[in-house]
Amino acid sequence: MAYNKAREEKKWRQWKEAEEKELRRLGVSEDVIARLHEADWDAFKVERRYSERNSDTDTYIDWQAADEVPPDIRTVQNLLDEIDNEELYRILLTEDKLTLQIAIWKMEGYTNIEIAKITGIPANAVNVRIWRLKQKIKNIL
Repeated sequence: MAYNKAREEKKWRQWKEAEEKELRRLGVSEDVIARLHEADWDAFKVERRYSERNSDTDTYIDWQAADEVPPDIRTVQNLLDEIDNEELYRILLTEDKLTLQIAIWKMEGYTNIEIAKITGIPANAVNVRIWRLKQKIKNIL
């Protein structure tokens, strides 16, 4: 989404007014409140300049990412069905099902130790399987 300066400034002003009201309630001097206001305003302007310059380039990517629904890969067959690259598909077909299942669990966020407990193989064996699969994939890229 493109950066909306007016909306962001309005949100900043509302936040700042609430903060200053609380500071006054706590008995902070007006001089300190004014200095904080100025420092926060300068920080807001720096962030605004950054956001204005970067929002235009990210917009298309954000739209594309929002349109894509990630595939639900839970099984080895689902994984193989989602592969579009022919070379990658051939490499994955040469792997045993356990290695492919380990790859799926890694994509789901499991740690190597958790995978080792699930499969009953040592954690080092899980590490080696992942490393070897990565090396094969790197060779085709």
